[in-house]
Amino acid sequence: MKKIQSILNKRLGFMTFLIICLWLKTVIAYYKDFSLTINNLLQHFFLIVNPFATIVILMSLALYINKAKLSYIFMGLLYLIDSIFIYSNILYFRENGDFIATSTITGVSKVAKGLGKSTISSMQLGDIVYIIDFAIIILLFATHFIKIDPRPFRKLNALATTFLGIALFSADLAGSEANRPQLLSRTFDHSYIVKYLGINTFLAYDSVRSVQNNQVRSSAKESEIDNVLNYTNQNYAAPNAKYFGKANGKNIIVIHLESFEQFLIGMKVNGQEVTPFLNSLYNNQNTLSFDNFFNEVGAGRTSDAETMLESSLFGLPEGSFFQKLGGDNTFQSAPAILEQKKGYTSAVFHGNAASFWGRNVTYKNMGYNYFFDESYYDTKNPDTLSLNGYGVKDKLLFSEGVKYLAQMQQPFYTKFLTITNHVGYQFSDEDNGDFQTSDNPNSTVNSYFKTAHYLDKSVEEFFDYLKASGLEKNTMVVLYGDHYGLNDEQHKALSSMIDKDPSTWNKFNNTQMQRVPFMIHMDGLKGHVDHTYGGEIDVLPTILHLAGVNTKGYVQLGTDLLSKQHSQIVALRNRNFITPNYTVFRNGNSTQVYSNATGEKIDLRDNPELSTKVTKWEKAVDLKLDTSDSINNKNLLRFYTPLGFMPTDPTNYSYQNQVQQMEKIRDDLGDKSTSLYSRNGNKSTTDLYNTDAVQLQDDRTPIDSWSYLNKNKPQ
Repeated sequence: MKKIQSILNKRLGFMTFLIICLWLKTVIAYYKDFSLTINNLLQHFFLIVNPFATIVILMSLALYINKAKLSYIFMGLLYLIDSIFIYSNILYFRENGDFIATSTITGVSKVAKGLGKSTISSMQLGDIVYIIDFAIIILLFATHFIKIDPRPFRKLNALATTFLGIALFSADLAGSEANRPQLLSRTFDHSYIVKYLGINTFLAYDSVRSVQNNQVRSSAKESEIDNVLNYTNQNYAAPNAKYFGKANGKNIIVIHLESFEQFLIGMKVNGQEVTPFLNSLYNNQNTLSFDNFFNEVGAGRTSDAETMLESSLFGLPEGSFFQKLGGDNTFQSAPAILEQKKGYTSAVFHGNAASFWGRNVTYKNMGYNYFFDESYYDTKNPDTLSLNGYGVKDKLLFSEGVKYLAQMQQPFYTKFLTITNHVGYQFSDEDNGDFQTSDNPNSTVNSYFKTAHYLDKSVEEFFDYLKASGLEKNTMVVLYGDHYGLNDEQHKALSSMIDKDPSTWNKFNNTQMQRVPFMIHMDGLKGHVDHTYGGEIDVLPTILHLAGVNTKGYVQLGTDLLSKQHSQIVALRNRNFITPNYTVFRNGNSTQVYSNATGEKIDLRDNPELSTKVTKWEKAVDLKLDTSDSINNKNLLRFYTPLGFMPTDPTNYSYQNQVQQMEKIRDDLGDKSTSLYSRNGNKSTTDLYNTDAVQLQDDRTPIDSWSYLNKNKPQ
């Protein structure tokens, strides 16, 4: 005991004691309160060691102060501040499912009203573990077990302590980048930064990012929005009178087909259709299908597709717009427009963590009323989660999501984000059923067919429910593939299966494989397969015009695919582009053009007329992408509000206790409630949902009840 006392009575020893206490509280918070998905032993290692580096650096600052008493006081203040920061994050995470960001701290005055009750309700008895250390430290000083060390502390030793923290951080960062490449440059989930580098590092990282964003934004001038408005006015495409308002007042359900490529439509392996239901839907008389529709995503992939779908703006040249700017930017997005113009209620159904790509923050800025993330599904059985690690399996997403859908006031605008067909395409045999995949030499191609087949069956079960419940008659369903599923090498391995020669496969072929399905299904739509060229940037104006909302006056960079004025130049995020006749590749000052009809490269020196057209198209593509980047990076929409539109206030939205929110609205409306549940005589329709999901064969409770909700929440 005397040896311990001797150590604690030295300044460095006392600081080490405080470091261990902070480390212990942080690790307890990681495992007890934060939903940090740990996939392997290495991630456990990073989780346990990552607090040390920043805590050592932080506490070492007190060692530079010569006066002992002042040094101890400063050390105590640093300890108090970091302890408060840790516990504040715990309370914030319980309420919001995310970590405190710089914008949260700087904007605390905007959300302070009512914060007291919310904070108190988030506290738990077990939280005593986070404050008991203060009582211990006070007791140790009060009993003189610990005394202030009056001896001066050498600056060289202080510097060595700081460098130790820096060395620990460098090692942690190097190991993290090796295990998770592009951890900082391609951030898609705040929890990954915390998991690998620590909660203190996350705040530092977010602060640097915020400063960079603010520097760009501070340079923005209100007059810059004039250039944007000139662009959108000049490129506006008026709605097609034949289709405008065709879906007026109808529910809108968007189904996001994860990693789903166009070639899958009609594809057969071993005599079996890979996606039999989607094939039938694609050719249905009530479905408008587009066979020249391209994904236009960048590094943000799925989040880029959502950015275009919801706002008709492109993702960023690097990283994810959702993660980098989605929590701060002003939007003119689908949920808010449909709510304000047509009285829609909106929701997203997604079986992944709410914070992935920063969705729980961005969706509030977009105006989504509800967000049913992984915590709203029954995940007590590990087999309910897709093997790729991205959340709940698709059949469970749909079947367990309809009980929430039925409580929403109609008309509603909802989006279902599937994930089982995600890159990796890991799949269990029991979920596969009797589907026999191909014997392609590339194993990823074979797995891709399996998960695509599963996704197809999931969508079919959901459509069967829509029909059985009567929702189909009053609903427009939009289905789209968010981005490519296979890479260039895998596409080449697949080539012989789609009647292409692998020996001549090149970048032109790979670009043509960037087609993804886009379908609009609705009773009475008089569908057909449309050969118009377009991309994800064009989805929002198309949907809004069908819903009877004219997009003139809104800042949207896409144009209605059904409009006679629609532009058929498809801009890819890397600035290559596709037209109905040509595919154009750009590399610096070099431009290569291929014929879509023959796949052959065209020598522009022999075709000056085409060369002139290509130059004109290049300028148009650059202007379109540059306009989008300017809007996003400078948050230019804060300078312009369309007539009759109100910018979204994210503080009006909460994704906690959403069932209670819906039930209260339903009860307050009484006979005026338009939810499916109310229209069905206040009876559930979940018994109409049939699924062959093996996880639900012995127990349908997750479909019919949300009794498991509290059990999924962090305790």
